[in-house]
Amino acid sequence: MAGKIYVGVGGWTFEPWRGVFYPEGLTHKRELEYASRKLTSIEINGTYYSSFKPASWAKWRAETPDGFVFAMKASRFCTNRRQLAEAGDSVKYFVGQGLVELGDRLGPINWQFMATKKFDAEDIEAFLKLLPREAGKLPLRHALEVRHPSFKDPRFYDLARKYNAAIIYAHDEDFPEIDEPTADFAYARLMGAQEKLKTGYKPADIDKWAKRAKAWAKRGDAFVYFISGDKVRNPAAAQALIAKL
Repeated sequence: MAGKIYVGVGGWTFEPWRGVFYPEGLTHKRELEYASRKLTSIEINGTYYSSFKPASWAKWRAETPDGFVFAMKASRFCTNRRQLAEAGDSVKYFVGQGLVELGDRLGPINWQFMATKKFDAEDIEAFLKLLPREAGKLPLRHALEVRHPSFKDPRFYDLARKYNAAIIYAHDEDFPEIDEPTADFAYARLMGAQEKLKTGYKPADIDKWAKRAKAWAKRGDAFVYFISGDKVRNPAAAQALIAKL
């Protein structure tokens, strides 16, 4: 494999995980410390809704072990707009809020578009031009999560490839599944966990995702997150995949 495989979930604060993933009695302030030692990555979801001070990013780094990596969702103010080309100020604010404090824990940024956003080649390229290649001296990796079927278009794949942006593979019946090698890393969000299954997925499905993750890692680091579905099972699914890998 050319890259490493990172596996995790979205966020680390979810009350139903207490007593299921988190041990009974674990204090809330130690949840990230615990989760980051059971998983190899976490996608920060709170960054979609709010901004954070540099001290918060530094604290998250301090609570996680060497080798652990965060991904993060970009602010909705960057992507929830009719014209993405006009997002320049919001992109600068998001990138400049302090995420460089993560240092070597800094992983890819998920730029998630609205489900109503249709593919517009000119607007998408204008947006891609706004995404900085680095913050401070840290390189940035960008991933695009598209939710409208119009993005299943070779012109979109070519644009993503031109700007080394990964197209997020979303395994969900409501969103288009696009598995195209457009960047030197891969990013997947798996949204089909079932509460009736102890690990969220059947063993055969875990085997399938393990094979797919290894294939993705042939072109660089692969980031795989169990998101949504029956969320209570996502940590178990991530741990099952880590064990299989």
